[in-house]
Amino acid sequence: MKILKKYKAIMAVAGVLTFTACAHEDQPTESQLDFSVPVKTPLDNWISANFLNPYNISAQYKWNQNKVDNNRFLFPPLTENVQPALEVVKQIWIDSYSEVGGADFVKILAPREIVLVGGVNSNSNGTRTLGIADSGQRITLFEVDYLDTSNRENVTEFIHTIQHEYVHILNQNKPFDEQAWQKITPGDYTGTWHLEQLQTSRNLGFVTNYARNNIIEDFAETASTILTSSKAEYAALLASITNANGRAKLKQKEAIVVQYYKDAFNIDFYALRDAAERNTTAVVNQ
Repeated sequence: MKILKKYKAIMAVAGVLTFTACAHEDQPTESQLDFSVPVKTPLDNWISANFLNPYNISAQYKWNQNKVDNNRFLFPPLTENVQPALEVVKQIWIDSYSEVGGADFVKILAPREIVLVGGVNSNSNGTRTLGIADSGQRITLFEVDYLDTSNRENVTEFIHTIQHEYVHILNQNKPFDEQAWQKITPGDYTGTWHLEQLQTSRNLGFVTNYARNNIIEDFAETASTILTSSKAEYAALLASITNANGRAKLKQKEAIVVQYYKDAFNIDFYALRDAAERNTTAVVNQ
C-alpha cells in the first residue's frame, strides 16, 4: 500500500510537471496583438470633422466582413468615391434635418454608424437592396461606386435610401399610429410587391410597389418619397393616379406622416421637404 501510494504521488507530480512544461512551451515569446495606432488619412480626418465629432456618427468604408452579409457578393467602395457619397448624405439628409429640426436633432436621433458598400446588393427575386437599418444603430448604404452626383435622378435614388432608413429609426424611437394606417389599405399588402405594376399600386393608394410590402415599409416609403420629391413632382405623382379613391387613400397616408412629424418631433414636414429639395439642387449643381 505504501509503495502504491508513493507511486501515485510520483505520477501526480510528474503529470503536473509535464503539464507545466507543455504549457510553458506553448506560450508565445511575444504578443501577437497589434497595438499600433492606425495612421489617419485625410479622408479619415474629414469623416471625423464632418460626422464623428459633430454628430457622433462613425462612417465606415474600410472592409469589415462582420458588418455585411457574407452570403452576398459585396465589396468595399473605391476610396475616391467615399467622400462624395458622404457629402451627399450630409448635405441632403443631415443639413436638412438640422435646419428644420434643430442643430442637435440628428446628433440625438441618429444611427451611430454608417457602413458604405461599393457594389450592388442583389436579391434572388431580381430586386436590389439599396439600404439596411440595423436596430436603429447602423445604416448600410450600397452602390456607393455607382453614385453620380451630377445626375439628379441618381442622387435622388441614393438619398431616398437613407431617408427611408432614417424614417425607420424615427419610428423605432416614437412609433406612428399603425392601427390608423392599417385601416386605409388593409387588404392590399403583398409579399410579391416586386411583381406588381407601379400604376396599379398607386391606384390602390401606395406611393411605390415596395410600399405594399407591409405597413412599416409603407410609412417609410410614403415619407421618404415625399422628402425626395419637390412639391411639383409630388403633385404630378398624385395627378397621375387615375383612381380617385386610390388618390384619396394616399393623401390620407400623407396626412398621417405630416401629423406624425409634428406631434412626435415638432417638425414641419413640408419645410423639411423643401430644405431637402434645395440641398439636392445644390449638390447636383456643384
